[in-house]
Parts: sequence; C-alpha cells; structure tokens
Amino acid sequence: MEEQRVFVIGDLVESVGERSNLGDGFRFEARIVVWSGDDVLQVPTAALFREGDEWSVFVVTEGVAKLRKVELGHRNADAAEIAGGLQAGEQVVIYPSDRVQDGVEVLTR
Repeated sequence: MEEQRVFVIGDLVESVGERSNLGDGFRFEARIVVWSGDDVLQVPTAALFREGDEWSVFVVTEGVAKLRKVELGHRNADAAEIAGGLQAGEQVVIYPSDRVQDGVEVLTR
C-alpha cells in the first residue's frame, strides 16, 4: 500500500460550543475501510509463507505442526482472509522459523 497525503473537506457534527477548544493546528486522523465482510476467517499475515507458488501455514494438531496450503482472499499488512484450506478454531504457527517443518513437535505458548 502506498501512503499519500490528500486534501479532505470534513464537516464536524458537534455544535460550535462543543468544539470551542479546537484551535490552531487542529488535525484529525481517519481510517478508510476499503473492504469489509461478515464472518470472515482470517489469520495474522505473520503466519503465512510461500511454498512454491502457493500460500501456506503450519497448523498445530495435537502438538505437531502440519503444513497446510491455504487460499487467500483480501489482505493487508496485519491479517489475511482465508478463502479455503483452514477451518475456524484451528491454531496456526505465527512467525514460523526454519526449524518448523511438517511433522515437528511444537509447544503452545
């Protein structure tokens, strides 16, 4: 994502009396939602890695890491929508090191 400053015209909804403490240098920060969905399964992007041309995660099943291919939907710097390959409630390894391989035992923190 590219950050860019833009000119915005805003309209404050408070009365003049409620905003009387606003002075020189007043600013506001905005969050722009470009996509949203209901009941979206998502994982932290820190759990994702490339395995060839596909996205993957390590799922923890009974204390063992299992390699799982996943299909991604929308994503940002923090989280990714999982469109397939993972079920709600499954645990994934975040920041898997090169020591995490398919079938290795892992401890949950």
